[in-house]
Amino acid sequence: MLSLNIRPLVRDEFVRFGEVIEINGAKSHSINEGTTERYHDLANVDVSDRKGKALINIFRGQPRPQPIEIRMMERHPIGSQAFYPLQLHDYLIVVADKVGFPNPSDLHAFRATGMQGVSYRKNIWHHPLLVIVPNHDFLVIDRGGPGENLEEHFFEETEGPAVLRV
Repeated sequence: MLSLNIRPLVRDEFVRFGEVIEINGAKSHSINEGTTERYHDLANVDVSDRKGKALINIFRGQPRPQPIEIRMMERHPIGSQAFYPLQLHDYLIVVADKVGFPNPSDLHAFRATGMQGVSYRKNIWHHPLLVIVPNHDFLVIDRGGPGENLEEHFFEETEGPAVLRV
């Protein structure tokens, strides 16, 4: 088994997979008679065509057994997918920037804080939601509409899983 090194989530290291969504360092301006600070346009929402639409969802995640075995990855070929935590809990991100099917040695792991979200560009391989605490809620924005926007890839048994130790 390949053990993945989990790095802190920072913009410069994540840029090849998508965008980090956070107010730290973001441009802002005052609205609503000075009572609200607006952090504007934090990530691109790509629905790819006029037939698709942006969906706003809430996902509630549950922890996986430890150590976490990464046996598959998924990607969305028609639109981006953004996650933002609704509670102040850390969570994990596993991504690959491979054009073809990834294998465990192509994976990169990050630990995000409860004040950071991510927006995966379309066609970026990523693992489904990886939470550390029960009932961890996320605001998720992705594409709805015609066309198949989910591709899953399971690693060959001979490759074995990658492992995350939290």
